[in-house]
Amino acid sequence: MNRKLVVRVAHAVAAAVLFQWICASAHAIGAESCNKLVLEGEVTSGHEWKAALGQGWLFRIVPVPPMQTGYSGWDLVVDRAQPAGFPDALYLATPPFGSINEREIATTFGLRAQDAIGWNPRTFRFLIDPKSFQDAQHAYRASSSTDTRAMNRLLELQKNAASGELRILDARLVPGAADPAPFAQQWTLAAARTPHQIESSANGQGSARGELHFLRFRLTLWLPAKWAFPPDAHPTRSACGQ
Repeated sequence: MNRKLVVRVAHAVAAAVLFQWICASAHAIGAESCNKLVLEGEVTSGHEWKAALGQGWLFRIVPVPPMQTGYSGWDLVVDRAQPAGFPDALYLATPPFGSINEREIATTFGLRAQDAIGWNPRTFRFLIDPKSFQDAQHAYRASSSTDTRAMNRLLELQKNAASGELRILDARLVPGAADPAPFAQQWTLAAARTPHQIESSANGQGSARGELHFLRFRLTLWLPAKWAFPPDAHPTRSACGQ
């Protein structure tokens, strides 16, 4: 694996750990009341799963583009019912950007299929105010390494984001044949604790990354106490987040 990519991913993992610590600290300090919505579903390779959250928002699990390298897996996305385009509301509230991240369950950034399911559960945040979402999109597009004002604005908008967790309950995959990347060792070991089934590749040949074919999952979302849910939703009162 390219050494620069290893360093980049290692930095991203460290940033993700710091992000989780900040979120946990924030929830511990402000134990406000939320409504917890629990959804279960399944998704297969190349297909999408989606659910209405109310107030014009959708949660989507969308296939990652295979590109030339044959990636497989899915991105977690929160967007308006009338799509507002990239970046979505979950992407904007769950840094780091453009690198390995909990929102992407896929064979990207050096992860093999078995490593991707070993990283379980996944936690994330997402914007829930349409105006904040629009402002965050503008800030993201304007941000650069030389202009920190837009990034500071984006970080400020993230403070009022809702939180969520996706837990993989079962998976079907073709394991990757490559050695695990140094930063993925913990997920390699944890993969055995995620229920899964091993399948054969369609062409009968293995690959370095492997393939993700199927996920069954439980999605838990913590939304404000006054959130207007769809009629068929069954939220329960809960402390906000984990």
